[in-house]
Amino acid sequence: MSARSKLLPYLLLAPSVLFLAALFVVPLFETIALSFSDNGAPSLAHYQRMAGDLNFWPAIRNTFLLVLTVVPLQVALALGMASMLQKLPRGRDLILWIWTIPLGVSDLAAGLVWLAIMQERGYLTSALAALGLIDGPTQWLTYETPGTLFVAILLAEVWRATAIVFIILVAGLQLIPKEYREAAEIFGASPWTTFLRITLPLLKPSLQTALILRTVLAFEVFAVVYAIAGRNFPVLVGEAYVWQRDNQAYGVAAAYAVLIVVISLAATLFYLRVLRNKSEQRP
Repeated sequence: MSARSKLLPYLLLAPSVLFLAALFVVPLFETIALSFSDNGAPSLAHYQRMAGDLNFWPAIRNTFLLVLTVVPLQVALALGMASMLQKLPRGRDLILWIWTIPLGVSDLAAGLVWLAIMQERGYLTSALAALGLIDGPTQWLTYETPGTLFVAILLAEVWRATAIVFIILVAGLQLIPKEYREAAEIFGASPWTTFLRITLPLLKPSLQTALILRTVLAFEVFAVVYAIAGRNFPVLVGEAYVWQRDNQAYGVAAAYAVLIVVISLAATLFYLRVLRNKSEQRP
């Protein structure tokens, strides 16, 4: 093999490596450096200011509450939808297209849609008032109604982002050889046993990918929350935005960004550890 042929793969990869370095690695290290410095000297002042902020712990609580609720719900829904789709004798393409429509809707647009449904004079309150279930326009989305505020954000996130998990699981199910299920049927295994003993273990790599992707995105939730609740439901990315834009405190915003990256990396490592295959566990 000539020297030119040996260099060709590296030359082809170079643009993407330079792109990632310029737009991700360099800003990441600059953000970390900014978060740990104050007036040019090493300091934890920004982290102390972040931890002492009134909305810091509510933002931590709300972000984890959303992640721990939304992600399992989306995985369960997507798994059920993908399994049903696989068993359809015809019309799979049409159903797949309908269920993936939310993928084309932006985060902010999804939040505005659910705001229009659940605001004081929205479609939901108008329908309930017309049915006589409520007296009239009702404020569901204020800081005095944290329960309905959370439900509205939960519904918007499930509606908007379940399709991402669904697409990954559909692709994973397509990779499972049908001979395994046919063999299970021949030996008299029930559909539930087939799902638990064959489908679910073979779907583990796809589940791992879906969980990592969706969890990281859930920790970065912002536009949906901002459209529906504003700061009445503080989340970590929303607080970083407020410190960056409104308070002009770039160091504190950088501290929030670093915290989100650390939490996302910890979640990723957790999934890689818990859902790794047996072949990956061998020394």
